[in-house]
Amino acid sequence: MSKLFHGTAVAITTPFKEGVVDYDTFERHIEFLLTNDIKALFVNGTTGEGSTLTKEEQIRLVETAVKVTAGRVPVYVGSGTNDTQASIQQSLNVKAAGADGIMLITPYYNKTNQRGLIAHFTAIADAVELPVILYNVPSRTNVTIEPETVKELAAHPHIAALKDATGDMQYFEAVKSLVPDDFALYSGNDDSFIEFLDHGGDGIISVAANAVPKEFQTIYEVYQQDPSQAGDMYAGVSPLIEALNIDINPMPIKALVTYLGFADGSLRLPLVALPPHETKAVIHMYQQLKDGIL
Repeated sequence: MSKLFHGTAVAITTPFKEGVVDYDTFERHIEFLLTNDIKALFVNGTTGEGSTLTKEEQIRLVETAVKVTAGRVPVYVGSGTNDTQASIQQSLNVKAAGADGIMLITPYYNKTNQRGLIAHFTAIADAVELPVILYNVPSRTNVTIEPETVKELAAHPHIAALKDATGDMQYFEAVKSLVPDDFALYSGNDDSFIEFLDHGGDGIISVAANAVPKEFQTIYEVYQQDPSQAGDMYAGVSPLIEALNIDINPMPIKALVTYLGFADGSLRLPLVALPPHETKAVIHMYQQLKDGIL
């Protein structure tokens, strides 16, 4: 299986208007991202507040993304939960809606062991028959897909990639040493993008690229020829990345995309909007980046 994409994908935010998903604004945001050279779109993930969307909203967002992208970039969808059968059903639903692949988070709360992870991911991959991106984010789930487990899962014909949100380069190196060359490895952390590329990663599934997609893709492309220059460019983006870590994702990026006109500032509980002084700090860093000050 070939790599799903190279470079920058965006974990897109979900806009609301008076508590209802704002599909028109969602379409405009996607067009902005496509115009600015993103290579893939991830819908209904952590940044998209997928866990608080209804199943119907999730499907309509996928249908909307598929319609707007019109094959220009692949659309991948977060369809995993801590319930294997529910994950299979929703994954089949997003497949019917036109998704190019699915992203599966590790089961949380009820959790499981490594044998359970293998059984869980395998059951979904067998049933859905779409490319699967494993999502390892132990800071949110308290479960890690161990490198040997990734190795076993990578042998499955439909399990194609790992989104690694650990920020742990020792973990990344261990995984990379065990998986075949055609198994893709993507960073899930904006603040370790260059380090991830230094260790042989294939790209990033980015939060900040909701607002600065071209900058991230340009860094990736320059890196292929001149890692040092790319590192200098990344240093200019880093203050914004740091500002977006001021609180729990997606609260800060939602404030920034609201400033850009791609949301109305609202999130679904239990997430809440940033206080004004933190919103101002995030926007200030974005403005400085765009003005060439950083």
